[in-house]
Amino acid sequence: MTEAEREQKEQKPRDEKEAKQRSDVGIAWIYASYNNTIIHITDLSGAETIAIASGGQVAKADRDKPSPWAAMQAAAKAAKIALDKGIRVVHVKVKAPGGYGAKTPGPGAGPAIRALVRAGLMVDRIEDVTPLPTDSIRKPGGRRGRRV
Repeated sequence: MTEAEREQKEQKPRDEKEAKQRSDVGIAWIYASYNNTIIHITDLSGAETIAIASGGQVAKADRDKPSPWAAMQAAAKAAKIALDKGIRVVHVKVKAPGGYGAKTPGPGAGPAIRALVRAGLMVDRIEDVTPLPTDSIRKPGGRRGRRV
């Protein structure tokens, strides 16, 4: 074994955890409801938060929080922070409220993904991770409903 081969072996990460820390790949979690849009960028394990932004941080009025414009601004803000920290590629996971809530993502999901790409992040895959009930689910409020 030559000297150069030994150096190459030493430079390789020893375990998977070390390899993930050096990686420039992250996960962009987009929670898009009809009330707000939240963009959360993590490392591949999902344990380390790299950037987080929401429509409520960039919108001045409450009615603007779920808008596509606010989602684009929030995604651009989160992408800028992620790029500064070394993330280049993201796997996008879109989530709607699910359960007894809406099963489809809100109006900010599509524009948020487009804003991530425009900011310079490369999108590897897009996945829908909305929690869907496998059996029936009962709405809160009981048999007689919510008494106001």
